[in-house]
Amino acid sequence: MQKLIAAVAAGLALAATSGAAQAQISDDVVKIGVLTDMSSLYADATGKGSLAAVEMAVADYGAKVAGKPVQVVAADHQNKPDVGVNIARNWYDNDKVDAIFDVPTSSVALPISALTREKNKININSGGGSSDITGVACSPNTVHWTYDTYALSNVAGKAMVKRGEDTWFFVTADYAFGMALQRDAANVVKESGGKVLGEVRHPLNSSDFSSFLLQAQASKAKVVALANAGGDTTNALKQAAEFGLTQGGQKMIALLQEITDTHSLGIKATQGLIVTDAFYWDMNDETRAFSKRFNEKVGHMPTMIQAGLYSATMHYLKAIDAIKTDEAPKVMEQMRKTPVNDFFARNGKIRIDGRMVHDMYLFEVKKPEESKGEWDLYKLIATVPGDEAFRPLDKGGCPLVTH
Repeated sequence: MQKLIAAVAAGLALAATSGAAQAQISDDVVKIGVLTDMSSLYADATGKGSLAAVEMAVADYGAKVAGKPVQVVAADHQNKPDVGVNIARNWYDNDKVDAIFDVPTSSVALPISALTREKNKININSGGGSSDITGVACSPNTVHWTYDTYALSNVAGKAMVKRGEDTWFFVTADYAFGMALQRDAANVVKESGGKVLGEVRHPLNSSDFSSFLLQAQASKAKVVALANAGGDTTNALKQAAEFGLTQGGQKMIALLQEITDTHSLGIKATQGLIVTDAFYWDMNDETRAFSKRFNEKVGHMPTMIQAGLYSATMHYLKAIDAIKTDEAPKVMEQMRKTPVNDFFARNGKIRIDGRMVHDMYLFEVKKPEESKGEWDLYKLIATVPGDEAFRPLDKGGCPLVTH
């Protein structure tokens, strides 16, 4: 009789545990918030395409995880930190959002990461660039998925200096991302034996780059490096062509140039431009298959940020499925211990500082006569393994890293 009672008790305990595991999906729904730039200079690289990428991943996963529905909500942070934080706070406090994805614009990304830690939720950043997200401002609740200012600078800077392009002038967006990008690139240039001849800073979302480009031209630097992104990069490149910088022998490098930027500028205007990227649609059958579907849905090929979001969403949902809870610390632990293997990354890994480490690529924009179609824009110069591309774990100043 005692054995029977013990067996029944054990069975009840097991059922309770199993029930608790299921019940740990908060509010019986897993809710993802896509916080992005829907209306300004990063809207093409992120925006509606970021939302579409997350929605595609959720749909491909079956719109359910651990037996519970997955919902996606979205909002435009307008590149304003206060707007972004207010949306995120409302999502976490009132709308029961479990995880916030994307968050381009580092001045918004950094406070969102801090708020996510305070609320013990999850933040998977694809759009923001500052390497401080996994450095001094690292968080156990944030993953930095796609790229950062260190990797962009490191891959491009070393390659350019090696080719003899060893004097640089920076045209930099005057906010957290631009300054981090310039800092990281300048360090790489100096460490590789090059020199920085000067810098100039411009306001975010500038339309007139003439005074900045004239200073770059006057510096006689071999490389004019654009430490900006989105509409700022395309405006600067258009005006650099008008001023004849490349005809005068200077090499233009866009430290963050999305494929949508290259496409909108046109191959004629951008031929020979060096670009660092985490993803290109035409790498293999898997990248082509995803990109074709994305293009049909959105109307352009995916940027690295958008492709990264599909990958990150899948990884997040798989982690919840594996442990049957959306409790943030447990999901983060599961994501960290599971390699990322998909069309975006091969043997990608999430470090304790939140950095997802994967290969990065150096491309050159094709000449018009080399291109076989509207989106056939890049030729691969180098594949840089993740451990070489991204900052070493012990060099970022992340307090979570113990030696």
